[in-house]
Amino acid sequence: MDLSKRVQALASSATLEVAAKAAELRRKGIDVLGFGAGEPDFPTPPQVKAAACQALEAGHTGYAKPSHGIPEARAAVCEKFRRDNGLHYTPEQVIVTVGGKEALFLAAAALLNPGDEAILPVPYWVSFPEQIKLCEGRVVLVEPRDSRDLRLTPEQILAAVTPRTKILIFNSPSNPGGFAYNPAEVRAIAHALSGRDLVVFSDEMYDQLRFGDRREHLSFAAVDDEWREKTITFNAASKTHSMTGWRVGYAAGPERIIKAMAKIQSHTTSGTATFVQHALVEALTGDQSHVESRRAEFERRGLHMCRRLNAIAGVSCTQPSGAFYCFPDFTEAYRILGVRGSVECCNVILEKAHVALVPGLAFGSDNHVRLSFANSLDYIDQGMDRLEKLLGRR
Repeated sequence: MDLSKRVQALASSATLEVAAKAAELRRKGIDVLGFGAGEPDFPTPPQVKAAACQALEAGHTGYAKPSHGIPEARAAVCEKFRRDNGLHYTPEQVIVTVGGKEALFLAAAALLNPGDEAILPVPYWVSFPEQIKLCEGRVVLVEPRDSRDLRLTPEQILAAVTPRTKILIFNSPSNPGGFAYNPAEVRAIAHALSGRDLVVFSDEMYDQLRFGDRREHLSFAAVDDEWREKTITFNAASKTHSMTGWRVGYAAGPERIIKAMAKIQSHTTSGTATFVQHALVEALTGDQSHVESRRAEFERRGLHMCRRLNAIAGVSCTQPSGAFYCFPDFTEAYRILGVRGSVECCNVILEKAHVALVPGLAFGSDNHVRLSFANSLDYIDQGMDRLEKLLGRR
């Protein structure tokens, strides 16, 4: 029996493949250091876990009612967006989802018709192009001009707009790029696109993880009234609150689109586990002291990893300004290793140095590799020592 054309056209998740390869080597007794996972190494805050336990004891184990988010959770999302992003939504404009990934897919499914175009800046998160393909949309890639400064200009984005453009995907801070747009840059892009009939998917999963002179965050929907009405803002508890395995995300935007997303969700997942939604309420509205302390630690780790990478032969890394990734250019390292591109490079490094990295090709940028610094400084140093031994010092 033939599989569907849509699934045959999909690429597997490179980040999950790297984790699987590393796990296989570990099962064979090999000490592999993994820098692939986009997952904080900090535990879920104890008060969040306690809220889930209390919800379980209280019997909150049935279907969520309504399925797109219990009232308390949607109200908590409204409070978070007001407090952190200057965005004022009503609960009717909010959906709670099975992770941020589901929210993004539901929005694509609610908006895209066959042949509709979605502008996708490079580098991109691995699931963006695949979700667009699943919804029979057409991916329009926009490449950066500089392999070190990966941010796009308003002119580059505007040049990609056509009469078929339905969506612009905007991700800041960036996974995998580790960079963030400042408020002036966000406003410039928004103003350049003013009057265009398109919807912005603003992926702000890492909005609380910004560093250096990029600490100030401006949500795309907060630019002006026009973009508030034409932007869906996506987030999750995964990164800020170390809740990747809890699978709870959320989105807010125009009520008509949110209702359409909820309709699709009602026929697919039926929504997030109810007791998990009670944990989300605590994560978003309870004690937030862990947010800044963890942000500061990620900034310290990112600076350290970047310095170590730039001391390795064949590697050039820009200082990360957001999220928890370094995205160094490895083109000279390919020459040293005698490989052609990021996939071969990461395979050689895994086999010879027992360090797991994610090839940049998975993110649309074959000159780069991605490393997560959601690891301790000691762990980072062990990995950098192995890379340095393999490639040599600059």
